[in-house]
Amino acid sequence: MTAIDLAYCAVAEHDFDALADLRAAAMRPSLERLGRYDPQRSRERLRATFVPAGTRAVELDGRRIGFYTLRHLDGALRLDHLYLLPAECGRGLGSRVMAHIIGQAQAAGLPLRVGALRDSDSNRFYLRHGFVQTGETEWDIEYQRDHPRPQPAG
Repeated sequence: MTAIDLAYCAVAEHDFDALADLRAAAMRPSLERLGRYDPQRSRERLRATFVPAGTRAVELDGRRIGFYTLRHLDGALRLDHLYLLPAECGRGLGSRVMAHIIGQAQAAGLPLRVGALRDSDSNRFYLRHGFVQTGETEWDIEYQRDHPRPQPAG
């Protein structure tokens, strides 16, 4: 079996449209189940939190298959976005990306927070990766994964 090499690449403002299309493709099934799929609203929600400096494209064999966005917020790392193309799901790639993100939070000694659309498959995904529910709204469920602060040597 061949090892799968994922790359995490910087993005720029000019990548927005491609990332918005990827996000829409990833979220469409969940949003349609809730009767809330609206491509324009999807773009607007991404635009409201799109910060290229905190966003990394996920590439497999040179192809962009997803992206994630992390930012510092209230003493934690906030995972604003994590999306993979639907065709890439079910192969363990999401878990590989999550392990990479968790590693960043652990290295910083910060909790990792995320919100997931109610009734989305992502809720099970976050629970499987050690997140604990901390709250909920009409449409989303909030999660946190704690990490101890690194202890000084000596």
